[in-house]
Amino acid sequence: MALYEHTFLARQDLSQAQVDALAEAATKIVEDNKGKVVKTETWGLRTLAYKIQKNRKAHYVMLDIDAPGDTIAELERQTRMNEDVLRYLTIRVDEHEKGPSVMMRKNERKGRGRDGEN
Repeated sequence: MALYEHTFLARQDLSQAQVDALAEAATKIVEDNKGKVVKTETWGLRTLAYKIQKNRKAHYVMLDIDAPGDTIAELERQTRMNEDVLRYLTIRVDEHEKGPSVMMRKNERKGRGRDGEN
């Protein structure tokens, strides 16, 4: 099976529970089609570079997936039909990143002083 990263942006007016439900629905789609979600990361509500469907912000969620290609096709088909998802992107990767993603590590660094000093 191939390795993928699937990231989607959900509408800003959704609650965190609704965003988690979207991630669970995506996980269920993958698992029902002989795939496996290795890791799920919620990056939170972030400002967009430009408005998308009148939204200035969006909830970002990333899934690390180990699945065949037809499973990804089904996931993207159902994601496309969901009105709560503004955008999505699925890429094939050689291996999944160990530990937290770059976006999660970025949040950890915010507490540091100038030039990375504590």
